[in-house]
Amino acid sequence: MRTVQRLDECYQKAKVIEFDDRDKFILFSDVHRGDNSISDDFARNQNMYQAALRYYYDQNYTYIELGDGDELWEHARFEHIASAHHDVFMLLRQFHREKRMYRLFGNHDMILKNTNWVKRNLMYFEDDYQEVETDLFEGIQIYESLVLKYRKTGDEFLLVHGHQGDFVNDQLWFPSMLSMRYFWRFLHVVGFRNPSSPAKNRVKRHKIERIFSKWIYQRKKAIICGHTHRAKLAKSVDLPYFNTGCCVQPRVIYGIEIAEGNLTLVQWKVEADYNGVLRTVRKVIQGPRDIEHFLFFKNYKKWQQMYFKGHRRMKADTSLWGKVKKLLD
Repeated sequence: MRTVQRLDECYQKAKVIEFDDRDKFILFSDVHRGDNSISDDFARNQNMYQAALRYYYDQNYTYIELGDGDELWEHARFEHIASAHHDVFMLLRQFHREKRMYRLFGNHDMILKNTNWVKRNLMYFEDDYQEVETDLFEGIQIYESLVLKYRKTGDEFLLVHGHQGDFVNDQLWFPSMLSMRYFWRFLHVVGFRNPSSPAKNRVKRHKIERIFSKWIYQRKKAIICGHTHRAKLAKSVDLPYFNTGCCVQPRVIYGIEIAEGNLTLVQWKVEADYNGVLRTVRKVIQGPRDIEHFLFFKNYKKWQQMYFKGHRRMKADTSLWGKVKKLLD
């Protein structure tokens, strides 16, 4: 299957980052920074995102962005995005300067795999305040995948965006980009959804999760990704599939923290306190969960049972009776 092959390719070429219980990472995906126009879903969340970045910078986290950071399908000019969210990029530049930032490309910023484009657009930008060209992400390298390797046990987490093997968003990314830029973008403004997006298509989202789970089971590696916009932190008895969620849900952003040997799914949102003052707050949604609970050899039998149970269910659902049952439900 193409998705399994693509994940194998990503694993084989991934940069390996070893870590232990002293290291701290924050993983965000699908930020979709736009140009602050009416179609920019990130604009309404940028203050929460800035507050989160400041928190993680002060707490000495390493920032990892799992693709679709910039909305380069809808907006051809990166300088418009950088200008619209100047303060955000200044915070990200601080992470980069301290070698505490890694960026992956996704389908909506696939152009980032073009090193010449990256040199022209990401390394320097025009500072409108100073009216000079200044460095942004000088010397940055954009990856398709990373591997986080836990020193204590040698177990590995494959980090990808999650579009790998999704034919429309992977192999056909360029025509998909054109259709978004010149067609779906305008329908998006008035509420229409793009049916090819797994973020809007539940059937497609579940299919991606099933195929990724197959790779996890066969390769005995964990996966952390984005793409579907559906945040998920696996339980200790689950196959170790993790999803960071996204930063464009209305008035809330999601991410996964890795710290002190634990994984935690967190949410940042604006809430009113008892005095009516609005504050950006961090909330734990799931976890923390000990990384060692996901070690494959410890949970092999449970995962084997879960995989085959899910495989049987998937086969049943594709049968005639499965389709009829779905209609009746």
